[in-house]
Amino acid sequence: MGASTIGAIVTETVDILWAELHTQHMPEPTADAFKKIAAEFFETWNFPHCVGAIDGKHVRVKCPANSGSMFFNYKNYFSIVLQAAVDAKYKFIAIDVGGYGKQSDGGTFQASRLYQALMDKTLKLPDPAPLPQSDVMAPYVFVADEAYPLLTFIMKPYGGGNLPLSHECFNKRLSRCRKVVECAFGILNSKWSILSKCIDTRADLADNIIKCLCILHNTIIDREGVVQNLTEVSFPRSDVAWELAGRPTNNAKGVRDIFTSYFAQNPLVYT
Repeated sequence: MGASTIGAIVTETVDILWAELHTQHMPEPTADAFKKIAAEFFETWNFPHCVGAIDGKHVRVKCPANSGSMFFNYKNYFSIVLQAAVDAKYKFIAIDVGGYGKQSDGGTFQASRLYQALMDKTLKLPDPAPLPQSDVMAPYVFVADEAYPLLTFIMKPYGGGNLPLSHECFNKRLSRCRKVVECAFGILNSKWSILSKCIDTRADLADNIIKCLCILHNTIIDREGVVQNLTEVSFPRSDVAWELAGRPTNNAKGVRDIFTSYFAQNPLVYT
């Protein structure tokens, strides 16, 4: 069987799998679906009003024809970027695949459908509501690491050293919650070894293969649960550096302060 025939079979297979599975196993979230996700994050990770953890992952690919250095990343290999939002059960809520490896300056995130939907308010996030066992109103938010921008809908850690105890508590609570996206990438890598190698095919097919693996990841979790022993899965730190221009707004800082005060008044109790 020739390479072109194999390529045609793979192309048809991944297209069919995505078409058949994505509406059931990665549907566009509704406000009610986000509320359910937030309840699961609070129950499991003690972070209220969290509707997802976001991060990016470089996937090694063959240098696309006539692409120059567009896909050559800061780690000195050619890659495309998987940008993902993950729920409390390690499932992908939304993905964007195909960002250039060179786009380590935030271009991939800014170009993602998730970012655009958040910015133009077409994503159906729930309306602000009181935090659990509180009368303090807060919006629903995504959590991210320090390389992301601080926005009213994206919470990131406080930076710098010698932080006040309340800021350290916020950072620890956010870090615990955010690790679900690292875990999801780790599970994905451990299940599909192709992601640990160079995907040697044309760029558009590589994009669709990655999308297909993400939807299969969700399908397996929906049907079987997280079957891996998570202690045996490697959860690397994010390998994508987002650097969006601009300082956080006072509104974004105010939202983070709301969560910081809430965590200070409702500390975790370890038993």
